[in-house]
Amino acid sequence: MTDPLPPGSTIGILGSGQLGRMLSLAAARLGLKCHIYADSHGPAMDVAAKHTIAAYSDKTALTEFANSVAAVTFEFENVPVDTAKHLESLRPVRPGSHALEIAQDRLSEKTFLANLGIAVAPYAAIGSSAGLASTLSQWRCPAILKTRRMGYDGKGQVSLEADSDPDIAFSAIGSTAAVLEQRVTFAGEVSVLLVRGADGACAAYDIPANTHAGGILARSIVPCALDRDCADAAGAIARKIASALDYVGLLAVEMFDLGPGHSPSERLIVNEIAPRVHNSGHWTIEACAISQFENHMRAVAGWPLGSCARHSNAEMRNLIGRQAEDWQSIAAEPGAALHLYGKGEPREGRKMGHVTRLSPRTGHD
Repeated sequence: MTDPLPPGSTIGILGSGQLGRMLSLAAARLGLKCHIYADSHGPAMDVAAKHTIAAYSDKTALTEFANSVAAVTFEFENVPVDTAKHLESLRPVRPGSHALEIAQDRLSEKTFLANLGIAVAPYAAIGSSAGLASTLSQWRCPAILKTRRMGYDGKGQVSLEADSDPDIAFSAIGSTAAVLEQRVTFAGEVSVLLVRGADGACAAYDIPANTHAGGILARSIVPCALDRDCADAAGAIARKIASALDYVGLLAVEMFDLGPGHSPSERLIVNEIAPRVHNSGHWTIEACAISQFENHMRAVAGWPLGSCARHSNAEMRNLIGRQAEDWQSIAAEPGAALHLYGKGEPREGRKMGHVTRLSPRTGHD
């Protein structure tokens, strides 16, 4: 695909969660349609023009899906790489399978970043409890043991102290291939939300400061405490990653901020990358003329990127589990922008929606 997709074109989305829902709504604003493909029903299907429920391994269904769309993207990073590669043989997939493959494996991700000269926390590959014991004997604790694959929102990981039992820790993550990371003492957590077009043009949103609870993002606020030099350094890191991946779409790069006692070049350590629109960018729907969701779909469709400029300060809070049951009071609150994802049971740890509150703009020009 070399020419921009005209209005009326259909973009396929792999995954049916809330990110796919918000991508579909953003595409509709541009006159684009969306076709959701997932292995189970999800809230994105309620707002898309079309949906298919089939296994990600069903090549017949995938081929029919590809024949119904002009380009493909995905809303979560655990789409099987083989699925993306099959679709790539039929339609443009943006971002591509390479970015997906890197982000799905924490060891591959850490190695990829380190090879680019980007700072990450000290890490080691772990394949057994004996290997964990051997590595811990040479490390400073605290540390954190994470499964190499399929972990998100605090799942698939366990914290380790100097007296932790390696056998118990390895068993706690399912006795599977893992990465051991040294815990970093940091002043805060931030994320860079970078969008890269099909022509290589890049734009970035102002950097939010993020707060997690139980491994799940609880709040994002903009502006954050990074000064201009540090924000520029963070943006340069994200652009370096996107360029190395030949990335098209919205890329989120989560970082630890070590605090103002460090130089701009040493203050930030990359924690992980997400090859998709990101929870910490939800505030862009209200605080920017062009949200992260619209800019992602612009990139996938080959359109010019929209402005990432922010017209307001913003605070986004996730509504987790039963917090969403307070929807009536939030809806009645002046200035509160409520988003409910149309999910069913409000289980513990389940993202049911979010609310964004705006205030007059301050921060970097």
